[in-house]
Amino acid sequence: MGTLDGKVAIITGVGRPDGIGEATALKMAEEGASVVISDICRTYEGDMSWYPLGGWEYLESVVKKIEDMGKKARAFKVDITKKDEIEEMVKETVKAFNRIDILVNNAGSGVGVGPFLDITEAAWDKTMEVNVKGTFFCMRAVIPEMLKVGGGRIINLSSTAGLMGPAEYGAYSPSKFAIIGMTQTVALEYAPKNILINAVCPHFVETSMGRDEYQYIAMLNDITPEEAREKSIKTIPIGRPATGRDIADVIYFLASPLGSYMVGQAVPITGGGELWSP
Repeated sequence: MGTLDGKVAIITGVGRPDGIGEATALKMAEEGASVVISDICRTYEGDMSWYPLGGWEYLESVVKKIEDMGKKARAFKVDITKKDEIEEMVKETVKAFNRIDILVNNAGSGVGVGPFLDITEAAWDKTMEVNVKGTFFCMRAVIPEMLKVGGGRIINLSSTAGLMGPAEYGAYSPSKFAIIGMTQTVALEYAPKNILINAVCPHFVETSMGRDEYQYIAMLNDITPEEAREKSIKTIPIGRPATGRDIADVIYFLASPLGSYMVGQAVPITGGGELWSP
């Protein structure tokens, strides 16, 4: 028996290898939940086409892993900046599983990382559109379904860069601050209705996206990515970067009965390190 038996969880941003999204989906399934996963499954255009996005084949592979556990899963191609695509996923989820209990807003974009004067208007807009508006759209679509079943849990992915703004994180850091503000205000509105909303704020996470960040830190400091990784690890008392599973375990705590007194929190996950020390 799992602590999430009979629950239905939607997790966005699951289409990249070894990411927080995949780890969270597998953790929810291990604990008994039926899982719906999504990712954009397409590419950005123009100057932002370099930015790696999640793909359909990887979503399908995560579904297979969950089904191999004997649990139920479905995948959807969803651009979280498109209300109609989110609403279709929600409709199909309810049709398949009759309810929605958990939403993990993991999808996000780092296309707006960089020195402030180098951030283009397009990169600023895309970062805010995905990270802030996308989270807003997903919560708006899911909360009515949670009200129908007497409550639910929403966990939004912010960052330690949303708690203390680092230099040269252009649009990304402001977008993560906005997620925390939105989490707090919506949490207070819906806590009386038993919808508990919190955010998690990871620091260095060694995923495919996290390894891209070592490249960026290396460029800023004129060192190699390997040296950037070593430099980052030295700031973490626990002696290693987080894995996707480390973050998934905290997300699970907030989604499970263990998190029943958590409302409007922004939980740093740093391994004991400072909020920001690239």
